[in-house]
Amino acid sequence: MLTLLSTIASFLTGGLPKLLDLFKDRGDKKHELEMMRMSIEREMQMAERGLVAQQRIEEIRADAAMAQAAASERLALYQHDTDIGKGAPKWVIGLRASVRPVITYGMFGMLCAINIFGCWYAVQQGVPFAEALAMLWDEETQALFASIIAFHFGARSFGK
Repeated sequence: MLTLLSTIASFLTGGLPKLLDLFKDRGDKKHELEMMRMSIEREMQMAERGLVAQQRIEEIRADAAMAQAAASERLALYQHDTDIGKGAPKWVIGLRASVRPVITYGMFGMLCAINIFGCWYAVQQGVPFAEALAMLWDEETQALFASIIAFHFGARSFGK
């Protein structure tokens, strides 16, 4: 039970930034809804005047402006990320990008090393393999392992 709860908690924690983005997105949607209302009102006025062709041209311009705004925002985000790393050695930039994988690999490697050594030691002391395995791979160890893996891969799935 603890394994399941820690896995779910780690999976959700890895996606917490995306959850916060959803709350931020709520305000953006409200603004978009207001813009749509204004657009519908404008369309109705133009239709009354018989300016349907002009309406289509304005829609194309509005779509182009929205696409340009989205592209500008993405470029600004990339530029901000680049600016953070300016002046830093390449290894610092690489290290900054590899924090989560390094921690995951390190924890996984440490867990494997402890379990392999513990199993070897237990067998050397005459403990039956099944009993040694039950002692090494207990519920707390399973919860720890599941939390690490769920956090690493959970954040990746939220990012896609």
